[in-house]
Amino acid sequence: MPVRMPAFLFIVATGLSLAACSGSGSNNNDDEPMTSIKPLPAVLVIGHRGAPAYRPEHTIASYTLAIEYGADVIEPDLVATQDGELVARHENEISGTTDVAGHPEFASRKATKTIDGVALSGWFTEDFTLAELRTLRAKERIPDIRPDNTRYNGLYLIPTFQEVIDLAKAKTLETGRTITIYPETKHPSYFQSIGLPLEQRLLDKLAANGYSGPDAAVFIQSFEVANLKALRAKTDLPLIQLLSAPPARPYDFVAAGDARGYAELITPAGLAEVASYADGIGPDKNMVIPRDADARLLAPTSLVADAHAAGLLVHPYTFRPENNFLPADFRSSTDKTARGDAYGEITRFLQAGIDGLFSDDAFVARAAVDAFTAP
Repeated sequence: MPVRMPAFLFIVATGLSLAACSGSGSNNNDDEPMTSIKPLPAVLVIGHRGAPAYRPEHTIASYTLAIEYGADVIEPDLVATQDGELVARHENEISGTTDVAGHPEFASRKATKTIDGVALSGWFTEDFTLAELRTLRAKERIPDIRPDNTRYNGLYLIPTFQEVIDLAKAKTLETGRTITIYPETKHPSYFQSIGLPLEQRLLDKLAANGYSGPDAAVFIQSFEVANLKALRAKTDLPLIQLLSAPPARPYDFVAAGDARGYAELITPAGLAEVASYADGIGPDKNMVIPRDADARLLAPTSLVADAHAAGLLVHPYTFRPENNFLPADFRSSTDKTARGDAYGEITRFLQAGIDGLFSDDAFVARAAVDAFTAP
């Protein structure tokens, strides 16, 4: 049976009482070393792109709200600008997350490119300098699911990775909690191919901000394998291998003619290989608990136990509160924009033994984790 969210949590989580977002993320403590996160919390609450159930994703407002709602970790996806700066966007194609289409001065920048084998048309971060990107404003990526978030369209800048770091440092000092960052290198093979490799830029920025060693308050993640192996040769910072549900394949495997896919990486032998260069996995949550033909949760797979046997952490993605994303047995109605029982869904995954979770709703995730881990 689903585990139902307590009524008072549902009231807050559905937006009837939202904390105000503030802060510019401009606190510069670049030379301050970051506090160790070892030992880790029992289960990490990872603010996936911040708190996009409440604010447009990958904005300082979204990251700030995630922290206020109790996230241990904030997760920026990183792409590069034309002048080599790292910025937080879900994709390098930004027409869905910014107002770039409304800027006539950039109309000529619209292009069609092939990214990881897929042709995409729009505007791309690598065709803009950071100064040009800072003239744009963020908007809600999925307005049909999150119409309330459209009221924030046009308010927020595209943050730099430095600003995300500054926010984590400032909130660590303010709250007394270690706010960890969890950057993802987006499309690393593509950025390598256009002369804007992400990896050394990322390592240099982390080193300049005091992140060092295996206990640093950072996880670096990627869906590709080769760049994680290259990173492991350069750093002992924690690394996480992201996993898409089979039959998907890492794009670097595709590009190299390697016939393997993610299905091979989750076998005991595959997980042993992952453990040779990474500290954990970030699987699609359906790889941990699949759904039946009616979209109801089934019994857990052996993935968590197999990963733990290989010495790997397990941080599945992505837990979202709207009916559109929930398993059928945790939906509140047929309204895809309405919130269902994300608390109950998360509890099922906690019972399966996960070590953390990526959530668009840090408030509900925090409540579920705290209830589950309470003595």
